[in-house]
Amino acid sequence: MKKAQDIAGRIVAVFLSSALAIVGGSAVIAPELEIWKSAVLAGFAACATVIQKLAQSSLDGKLTMEEINSAFGAKPAK
Repeated sequence: MKKAQDIAGRIVAVFLSSALAIVGGSAVIAPELEIWKSAVLAGFAACATVIQKLAQSSLDGKLTMEEINSAFGAKPAK
């Protein structure tokens, strides 16, 4: 259950960070496209990439924290 909560929280963070990053650029590049639609599209695309990596890592039936961190692009602690 802890892993599921961790993953869910991190997916929300991925969505928000990707969505917020696109807001300014979309207003300049595609002014005819509503900003919220651009943000949702960017957030969804980022989440889909992470979810795909998590799914591939869990094909063996076990999902380790190392695999979770790798899917989110986290760098190992030194």
